[in-house]
Amino acid sequence: MTIPPFLNSIIDWLRAGYPDGVPEQDYVPLLALLNRRLTHDEVLTITDELIREGDLPIEKVDIQVLITKVTNEMPLETDVNRVRSHLVAGGWPLAQSPHRGPGLAGE
Repeated sequence: MTIPPFLNSIIDWLRAGYPDGVPEQDYVPLLALLNRRLTHDEVLTITDELIREGDLPIEKVDIQVLITKVTNEMPLETDVNRVRSHLVAGGWPLAQSPHRGPGLAGE
């Protein structure tokens, strides 16, 4: 499957922010941040690629369950802020989404 360039830029950003892979405690806040600006299918595409490459050490069904949890119950703002700060340190400005325009930061 060919991944659109804007999704590839998000994947690259996530890899820069998490060079050793995404830790388990950051799965839910990370998905919450992605779900705020991307479609469900876009989030699945990103997570599928991260799982395929070993950057997200979790099974696809587990990600789908987590996405459902995120849509029904948002994570704590402190967790989202921790992940947001970590990703900003990785180099991609959260204030500008590469596809959707302003967003992700301070929503």
